[in-house]
Amino acid sequence: MEKQTITIYDVAREANVSMATVSRVVNGNPNVKPSTRKKVLEVIERLDYRPNAVARGLASKKTTTVGVIIPDVTNLFFASLARGIDDIATMYKYNIILANSDQNEGKEIQVLNTLLAKQVDGIIYMGNKITDELRAEFSRSKTPVVLAGTVDPDQQVGSVNIDYIAATEKVISQLFENGKEEIAFVTTPLANPINGQYRLKGYKNALLSAGKQFDESLVFETELTVTAGEELAAIVLEKGAKAAFVTDDELAIGLLNGVIEAGVNVPEEFEIITSNNSRITEMARPKLSSIMLPLYDIGAVAMRLLTKIMNKEEIDEKTITLPYKVAYRGTTSEETE
Repeated sequence: MEKQTITIYDVAREANVSMATVSRVVNGNPNVKPSTRKKVLEVIERLDYRPNAVARGLASKKTTTVGVIIPDVTNLFFASLARGIDDIATMYKYNIILANSDQNEGKEIQVLNTLLAKQVDGIIYMGNKITDELRAEFSRSKTPVVLAGTVDPDQQVGSVNIDYIAATEKVISQLFENGKEEIAFVTTPLANPINGQYRLKGYKNALLSAGKQFDESLVFETELTVTAGEELAAIVLEKGAKAAFVTDDELAIGLLNGVIEAGVNVPEEFEIITSNNSRITEMARPKLSSIMLPLYDIGAVAMRLLTKIMNKEEIDEKTITLPYKVAYRGTTSEETE
């Protein structure tokens, strides 16, 4: 037999109070006599009453839920970001609805509209780029949006990131100092502004500082998978590269596997630095050198920024840049860990 849904009306009738009184108790309103509050709470517990968040949202204009759009729930990069979001959401008593977009632009619009239909109070977006269609949906909905680990080149939407240009320039320069003259830029789609506009610029800056010419044949654009990295290894080596900067950790592990399988010694003959410092960088053998992107902090700060926007608090800066470090591990001749 299907369990009957207990409503606020049932609680009010059982406790012999008004529905308004039950609502005040549920929402923590202090204007309720202690004896009445105690009686109502006892009835709520006995009937196992669970307030309907959507119904409450219609009355208060708030559902205390936040939608999080994530491109790939299996990728540890996004999982680490989501953990930071969830911890701060819990602290501020918000619930999270996680929506996976499968790195599909059409599905992103679909999941966004699904979240908006659930009356979420805000959105955190972790996709690869903001398309014109997505920007139009953000604008039309009027729901606050913050980007975590995603950039808005127009800076119209609040975001939390690191300085990708400076970080990339720093590690490429280190590879030159290590004596590696030909350095490949191995990237997931360049349509992602972080890759195509920021990291690539950092790469070019480092080349310029080292007095090197930019060689387009050393830029390799591929999919975000371990397999793609493994398959790319032979081509990278064939082009004469002696090192690689990689824009994703899973792709970097694939490249590392492929280079080793080709009989090339790492780091003596070939060095690799990756970008995100997700947990898998230390699972690889040798351990992957990486820019230490503060993944948890990016998620946490993005959620805090969103709470400020949702609650109309004063905001000093909507475009937030966090500090980063570099961990030189077993895939580079220079080690700091």
